[in-house]
Amino acid sequence: MPVSVSPRILLGAGAVTLVLSVVVLAQPAYALGPTGKDHGSDTEQSGGGDSTGIYAAARIQYSGAVTKDGSTGNVTSSDVNWTPPPCWYAPYLGAKDFKKKMSEEIDSAKNTPGMGGTAGAAIGEMQRHYEDEYGWTNTPGYKDYNVENDGKGMFWAAVENPDEPDVLKRSSCNDLPFWVDNGKAPPAQYEEAVKPEILAALAYQHMQLPDTKVSLAPGGTTKVNLPTWAWLDKAVFGEVQATAAINVPGFSIQATTTAKPVSLKLEPGTADAETFPASGECAMNADDSVGEPYAKGDAGKTPSCGIRYLRSSGDSVFKLRATITWQVSWTGTGGAGGNLPDGTFGTTQDVTVQEIQAVNR
Repeated sequence: MPVSVSPRILLGAGAVTLVLSVVVLAQPAYALGPTGKDHGSDTEQSGGGDSTGIYAAARIQYSGAVTKDGSTGNVTSSDVNWTPPPCWYAPYLGAKDFKKKMSEEIDSAKNTPGMGGTAGAAIGEMQRHYEDEYGWTNTPGYKDYNVENDGKGMFWAAVENPDEPDVLKRSSCNDLPFWVDNGKAPPAQYEEAVKPEILAALAYQHMQLPDTKVSLAPGGTTKVNLPTWAWLDKAVFGEVQATAAINVPGFSIQATTTAKPVSLKLEPGTADAETFPASGECAMNADDSVGEPYAKGDAGKTPSCGIRYLRSSGDSVFKLRATITWQVSWTGTGGAGGNLPDGTFGTTQDVTVQEIQAVNR
């Protein structure tokens, strides 16, 4: 079983909170950095004398169609129950660096006022887990922080998704840091250990889709009761890809999430309008375009994708909203892949609608 720091083990919620915040999760999560905001090559090498090749943190590198400021993207999942991973486990420190870090944290915790009783005993058990090989609550531990294998693997630790608003979910990866040999997969019981599908979900979360501005015709001001044609040219309506990757010595994975547009939904901005088709959902054409460009002489015809406004916008405008539904899939290291929930993203544009003026003689 994984080593789980929970009220059931420590027998006291107060002790749990104090031990985790002072000793275990605060430092690894901080050292790994706010991964939702990392871009470029962000793997950091630690110092530490002869611990050559030991890296301090495995940050996620984003590329492709992702936000440039590290914020979440503009995709809205069509599945209201789907959320990106709130936390995960990732490579943290080599054995010697981990020993130095944990020894400092444990010594500091022991000298913290109020760390007697159950909390103090919990710290002692944790120290035994990494120093004496007795393990935490009789689970296998590590002798002298596994320094005899320094350079042959890394300790993995919890990482919180900084964009997860629920603090309980964000801190739910509460297993103690565990060892993984270079080139080996983490033990199966650590379900939240970072893997291609987790990276795919994070790429989805940070994906930035293009604005959706449809072409409207006849051009200029739209007239009451006359069909307005709407379309998207295939040249500006293509696939979008975002990639998330982790690369450290002994461990390298990546996943690319691809969003493919499948339909366009028109919302006129007023109830006094009709859409074509009636649902307002315009399907893709065989050439990956949507709708049909207006041609001279088409003014009296019914468009395959369009709108008919039934009243004037007066001195104002109607806010036409065009929303694209994107079909999302992913591929990753080792031939992994699958589907993610469809995503949507829409933008608005101003439409002026005027009455047709007639002169009676």
